[in-house]
Amino acid sequence: MALPTQILLTYGYLLLFVWVFLEQLGLPLPAVPVLLAAGALSADGPLNFFLAMGAGIVAALIADTVWFFIGRSHGHHVLRLLCKLSLEPTTCVRRTQDSFGRRRGTLLMFAKFVPGLGILAPPVAGQNGMEFGPFLFYDAVGATLWVGVLLAGGRFFGDLLKRNPGALNWVGRFSGGLLVLGVVSFFLVRLYRRRSVLKKLAAARLDPVDLKRQLDAGEQVYIVDLRHPLELLPEPYKLPGAQHFSPDALAARHGEIPRDRDIVLYCTCPSEATAAKTAMTLHSLGIDRVRPLRGGYDEWKRLGFPMDAIPPVNPLAAAQAAN
Repeated sequence: MALPTQILLTYGYLLLFVWVFLEQLGLPLPAVPVLLAAGALSADGPLNFFLAMGAGIVAALIADTVWFFIGRSHGHHVLRLLCKLSLEPTTCVRRTQDSFGRRRGTLLMFAKFVPGLGILAPPVAGQNGMEFGPFLFYDAVGATLWVGVLLAGGRFFGDLLKRNPGALNWVGRFSGGLLVLGVVSFFLVRLYRRRSVLKKLAAARLDPVDLKRQLDAGEQVYIVDLRHPLELLPEPYKLPGAQHFSPDALAARHGEIPRDRDIVLYCTCPSEATAAKTAMTLHSLGIDRVRPLRGGYDEWKRLGFPMDAIPPVNPLAAAQAAN
């Protein structure tokens, strides 16, 4: 049964639009097989290449615009949600913020080709004050490149199949199974990676209540704030006595980290992903007493524990410092 072909022939541009729109909203539905199939069908006439391209571009732009304005209104909270939807929370917020701080327009043009960046780039652009006009221009270029490349790849494959009818019949017979296998594999690989990260986190986390107890007892604890500088703009506070470092800077200056006390790392990532990854890096450098803070900054704040104010941060200086 030629599942992708039959569905596309039946619902055509509407299916293409809806599938791309849902994926770009953050649902883990891979649009690549659908775009490739649409490109292949355009070689034989049932679908028009340029209409299919227009449907995909418009769907991506609408979804990205929605996330742009949500990111402008709700800041890093929407990034945490999108990371959870992506099933790959590890360092996704920081990676996108770092890339956006360095490139902005270039990031938006090529983000959809990089796993983990495509969904996060629009809300990061909104969060960090990018004007809507430039955002829409660069995002439109990026959507055109992404949709166009995939449709062109499918078109090339479709042209090859036209020259070999036997191959076309074989693909039609097994395309449904291949699509299902591809989608299932997509979910299984990403769930396995998520499970591995969460398993490593479980053994090392420190509860905020325990940290508060240590501080109240006067114990010496070295606390490190791993949040991206751009996250300090809406939340200019830190845990008592915390030192602010990027993960790379902390690893580079590991010789300055005391070995005679607990090293507590916190961030605002889902499941303390950045803190856990940094903890594993420090372990490999011979620092054993290092632990991510369970729930990170948000949990400490939710419990109403005391915090220190951070002086105002200049956005441009923050982006440069992150580099």
